[in-house]
Formats: sequence, C-alpha cells, structure tokens
Amino acid sequence: MRSQLRIRLATPEDARAIGNLVRRGTRRDVLPDQSAAAGAYLLTTMAARADRERMREGYRYHVAEIDGSVVGVVAMRDDRHLYRLFVAARFQRRGIARALWRRALADCRKRAETRIFTVNASARAVPAYLRMGFVATGRAEVKGPGVVTTPMVYRLD
Repeated sequence: MRSQLRIRLATPEDARAIGNLVRRGTRRDVLPDQSAAAGAYLLTTMAARADRERMREGYRYHVAEIDGSVVGVVAMRDDRHLYRLFVAARFQRRGIARALWRRALADCRKRAETRIFTVNASARAVPAYLRMGFVATGRAEVKGPGVVTTPMVYRLD
C-alpha cells in the first residue's frame, strides 16, 4: 500500500516536529553557506517556542504528512512572504515542496488576494525556487546578523 500525502494547516502542537525538520534541513542545506555566527542565529529562530509564537502572530504554517509524520512545512508571513519551505531529505524530489507552495499560494490568494510573493532564498534553495517560478530580484546579500540570502519574487500574471 502506498502512503498518502496529506497537507493541512499546522497547529501549535506541530511546532516541535516543525522545528526538528527545519533544523535538520538547515544544518544540511543552509549552514554550509553561512558564517558560524549566522548559523548560530538561524538555529535559535527554529525552536518550537519560536514557531508557536509566530503562529500566534499570524504566520500561516502548513505541514505535509505521510503516515502521520511531518515530512514538510511551508510558512507564510503577512500572506505574501514565504518564510519557510522545507522537506525532509528522504522525501525530496517527490513534488512535496511544490505541493506545499501551491497550498500556501492558494491560501494567501483566498485570504488576501495576494498576487506578488517574496522569499529570501539560501544559496542551495535558489534552483528549487526557480523551478517553482520565482525569479531573483538581486544578487545574494547579507541580512541581519550576517545571514546570506538571495531575494526572489513570484508574480501571478
């Protein structure tokens, strides 16, 4: 029997699983291109309590589940900024990131009629965002405490 992918709105009870998934993905795919200080800062933003607080502040999180386990997450800020998009390594290249993005996109369009979306992509994520239709709006830049990202935009025509 093949496992079914389920995407649903996350709850504060999902914060621990989200944090674990995001920290693993960050260590593997983001930190190699960051300074030690930037990496340490990023990891502090991924605690379960931080995600619960962001949910209370209005960030919208959706999770992808397979057999009841969280295997992916997308988070949106202000119905227009893609804050997080991670899929567990063993479930990558199965369309889960694209499915999460489509769910978040539809949610934002329904809630706020958003037509322009932004993301600050890590170096290793840029190709995936390009495949999903984002375009870079500039070169990689340093933000906040030394975090290097590439600003990107997605426009609905």
